Amino acid sequence: MPGTATLLTGPAGVGKTTATVQCMVAALRRGEKAAYYLFDERAPTLLSRSRALGMDLQPFIDSGSLDLRAIDPAELSPGEFAATVRASVEDDQARMIVIDSLNAYLQSMPSEQFLILQMHELLTYLGQSGVVTMLILGMHGIMGDVRADVDLSYLADTAVQLRYFEAFGEVRQAISVIKTRTAQHERTIREFRIDHDGIRLGEPLRDFQGVLTGVPNFSGQGQALMAASEPGAGAGDA
Repeated sequence: MPGTATLLTGPAGVGKTTATVQCMVAALRRGEKAAYYLFDERAPTLLSRSRALGMDLQPFIDSGSLDLRAIDPAELSPGEFAATVRASVEDDQARMIVIDSLNAYLQSMPSEQFLILQMHELLTYLGQSGVVTMLILGMHGIMGDVRADVDLSYLADTAVQLRYFEAFGEVRQAISVIKTRTAQHERTIREFRIDHDGIRLGEPLRDFQGVLTGVPNFSGQGQALMAASEPGAGAGDA
């Protein structure tokens, strides 16, 4: 929804960036403009990985509809970053803003409280401007005790959680919408895989209990998970 902020959380490598890029590409294909602020990795790495997943960003960059910037938080103050985002909205007419990730952005802040105040002000401005904001927040831990450096979930209109879970001797990935303020949302937890077409969703994990803890219990019978033999089943994401 225009004017809303979506927070994607999860441990490293689970697919947060891929899910965000897929949403952004959908907006770009509708003719909207977007600005992607990359704190965690090099731009060439993001471009090559997205291209391999069937989401080539280079044509959008060449046409001017996508502004991809690699940000060094040590060289850009929080105030300068906010001014950069505002210029993208007002001068370049960007309708989607992506911040990847808040963990690196936090390093430029003198304190956690300062980050919360800064993000509250920035998200208020973007919301009033009708801009869709995508925020990525990495979490510590892979299975079990997964926690974030800072809790910004209450600032977001929608919170999406991506998790690893163990099942039948394999590490798998699950996605769920924790909350949304704009409409009713599906409350099931679904397995997903990443392949050359981006993200593929499986059926709801109704035969599993404890998926969000990382160590679920299986209570069903038969095949309840996505088949490993499907094309691209081994693809991953940072």
